[in-house]
Amino acid sequence: MQEKYPQKPGLDFILKQAFYYWNRTLVYQLMFSIIYFAVFFSAIFFFANMYGILEFNRELEIALQKGFKEYLEKSQELGKTENAAYFTYAFLGTIIFLYPLNLGFYQIYRKLDLKEPTELSDLFVGYRGLNFFRYVSYFMFWFLTCYILSPFIILPMVWVLVTLFVAPLMFFQNKTIFEGIALNWKALKKYFVEILACTFVAILFKYVGFALFLVGALFTFPFWNAMIYSLYKTIFTEEN
Repeated sequence: MQEKYPQKPGLDFILKQAFYYWNRTLVYQLMFSIIYFAVFFSAIFFFANMYGILEFNRELEIALQKGFKEYLEKSQELGKTENAAYFTYAFLGTIIFLYPLNLGFYQIYRKLDLKEPTELSDLFVGYRGLNFFRYVSYFMFWFLTCYILSPFIILPMVWVLVTLFVAPLMFFQNKTIFEGIALNWKALKKYFVEILACTFVAILFKYVGFALFLVGALFTFPFWNAMIYSLYKTIFTEEN
């Protein structure tokens, strides 16, 4: 497959297209959020109980009653324990495990374009066969790089922009991680304003449900995927 960059689309077109995909898949947005948060919080509670993190909270509450300085000292002390480290690994492992769930939306959006029927099982396409290991490996690489860059404040945001289309390029065009980054960089240089603006809109809308009404977050939380697909579809042309 080859990639071509057509005449620049209008920002309003990209945004309208993203909201179209989101609006057409509200049931799947809801199911995604329910599954995601159910697995996430169940896993976190399980590992917190396994590694005694709940007991840590009680110790921190006692320390806080003595003073903020004591609270900080106790927090640092508990953070260095073996159980705290295991819980952190379990927390990260849970997030990494859930990442392929996002790929299901690309399958659903493409089916909408092709006017094919969609089904709930499409959400789990990222877990089928070798797909799971490909996308989990990519997200581990993405997350570790983001973590390394985190002290530099602005660089994590740059990393997000540089890797925005890697997942759909892997999914639709079977690109490797580094091939995807190279194509993403080319697109970013040409469509920087559009990509940056859409990224901010997606982040804002994704979390607006938490700020305004918690139940609304179940619908807005996965909106990020609709924006990425809208940008990808507009910028990249797939040819056999």
